[in-house]
Amino acid sequence: MGKALEGVRILDMTHVQAGPTCTQILAWFGADVIKIERPGSGDPTRSQLRDIPDVDSLYFTMLNGNKRSVTLNPKTEAGNKIFARFIEACDVMVENFAPGAIDRMGFPWEKIQEINPRMIYASVKGFGPGPFADCKVYENVAQCTGGAASTSGEIDGFPTVTGAQIGDSGCGIHLVAGILAALFHREKSGRGQRVECAMQDAVLNLCRVKLRDQQRLAHGPLKEYPQYPNGEFGDAVPRAGNASGGGQPGWIVKCKGWETDPDSYIYVITQAASFPALAKVIGHEDWLENPEWNTPEARIHRLEQLFAEIEKWTMTKGKMEVMEILNPLNVPCGPILSMKELANEESLRNTGTVVEVDHPERGKYLTIGNPIKLSDSPSDVERSPLLGEHTEEVLKTVLGLDDGEIETARQQGAI
Repeated sequence: MGKALEGVRILDMTHVQAGPTCTQILAWFGADVIKIERPGSGDPTRSQLRDIPDVDSLYFTMLNGNKRSVTLNPKTEAGNKIFARFIEACDVMVENFAPGAIDRMGFPWEKIQEINPRMIYASVKGFGPGPFADCKVYENVAQCTGGAASTSGEIDGFPTVTGAQIGDSGCGIHLVAGILAALFHREKSGRGQRVECAMQDAVLNLCRVKLRDQQRLAHGPLKEYPQYPNGEFGDAVPRAGNASGGGQPGWIVKCKGWETDPDSYIYVITQAASFPALAKVIGHEDWLENPEWNTPEARIHRLEQLFAEIEKWTMTKGKMEVMEILNPLNVPCGPILSMKELANEESLRNTGTVVEVDHPERGKYLTIGNPIKLSDSPSDVERSPLLGEHTEEVLKTVLGLDDGEIETARQQGAI
């Protein structure tokens, strides 16, 4: 069966993480993604955090699979003309340069529309319009300015960022949704449009439940937070450690072997409907007849004691054993899985979420496959391209350049 975005051509002017995340998802869905890179050096992540000398880093390979690489310098006369032809030949251009970079190349939005009225021009920004619009943003800056850090961390500790790349990759995923919406709209209107997603906005969207809680705080304490009932609330949503953030209390508890295994823990949620089964399995059936324990309202005053008793039980069993026992009882829980465990998880290999890819220079490596599964449009995962690997192929087959034009561009340093 055909790929979902087969026939859509993407002009990929992205680098590092946020933009490449977006274009790789489009490539997984079958779009022809042509990655434009600087001649001689390419995407800066090709050389960042290398584990093997003089070979493209995993930072690059894991964000640029299924793409074709073309080297091009639009600042040269030949490169500028070639870039204009790419705009004419492509459906979508995606970029995450500093503000105004594409304009300074000589291609403001107005000119792009003249060249190709159907072009969709998608951009990753750090901030939306406002006092910080021209500021550069990186992952942790986005987490801090989007509300994630202020609401993460130990209850009385300092703000903490998460290892999940909710600023970069999170913004890239949001941008995919905007591009797909613009493509659908173009089917009706016949015209392209600008699509922008700010990293701060994407992080805030992922933190929307905390904005919910900010408004609830004006009407009284947040009873599902560990600060209730004995702690104090300020005028902003506090950090809550490992609290669930929902109406059902949850916490991370130790499992057997925690003294030597930093990931021997499991998250357990004391959902009201399954609480009787949980109480019985941990040896506290007596709670079910005790008014100090047998209602959610009563238990909210005893959460520390509740999870301490649960932990006494979980510390006698491995984390996977705990999950095997609690899941049939409909008790929501999840073991803390290390990256080593995830890399070796057979079920993730079987679904194509973790994929082994063979690279001509670095050999085999693991990468993430498309997490979005379509029933009739499979996503194949291919290796990342070598720098400029497809330059001549693309210039000939997509733009129709002949050997003489290609040689001229090469002499000018355009490719």
